[in-house]
Amino acid sequence: MSEAFYSHARLYDLMFPGGGPAVDFYRADANRQGGRVLELGCGTGHKLIPIASDGHPCVGVDFSSDMLAEAQRKANERGVAVEWVQGDMRAFDLGRTFDFVFITANSLLHLHDAEDLVSCFRSVRRHLAPGARFVFDVFNPSVRLLAEADGVRRTRESLSFMDPDRGNVSVDVAEIYDAPAQVTRGTWHLSTDSEPDFVVAPLEIRSIFPQELPLLVSLGGLRLVERFGDWSGRPFAVDTPLQLCICESA
Repeated sequence: MSEAFYSHARLYDLMFPGGGPAVDFYRADANRQGGRVLELGCGTGHKLIPIASDGHPCVGVDFSSDMLAEAQRKANERGVAVEWVQGDMRAFDLGRTFDFVFITANSLLHLHDAEDLVSCFRSVRRHLAPGARFVFDVFNPSVRLLAEADGVRRTRESLSFMDPDRGNVSVDVAEIYDAPAQVTRGTWHLSTDSEPDFVVAPLEIRSIFPQELPLLVSLGGLRLVERFGDWSGRPFAVDTPLQLCICESA
């Protein structure tokens, strides 16, 4: 249901320009771990291209050919070699193992069913070299915010951006929360004054609650070693924004 959202890779990068503490965290972790690096749900390469520029052999897997094409363009622009692979993180076989595997920016939450999450973790487990780490981040669900997803279209001022071709672009989002599925079902609207709703795309994101997360990881043959609450390494707590999870083979 979210495929159309990621078919506008250039606009995605303007709306979410990347950088910041998440890039710093994954880059530092990859450098500490060393060896070969795999990112699942790599998008346009916000995290992986800087890691590859540090000299690590890198592979990026994503479901969207549009996002991968933009990632390739950006890597070429920076003179960085990355192997980009179109694939499904639920079940993949790259025929090799990696020393550092990661999934960032809530990409894991495109998998809505518990079976798909476990399948993804099992695929990751098969690709971990001895001593390898698997790291991922997902948001820490807020029951209050989920309850406020009432289907009303609202402008997200923080996401507005300047498109060199179109001018100022505003972003409106309407969301409802499907509690039995634990999925927030949203519709995103991108508009300019002269071109209202020039993009209308669905985006559906699962919530993984803190109590269920270790069980899902365990069912996938992994062990949750540590869980942080933000990019500084703050311990995970009820009020922290992230579940930043450090895993290894069980």
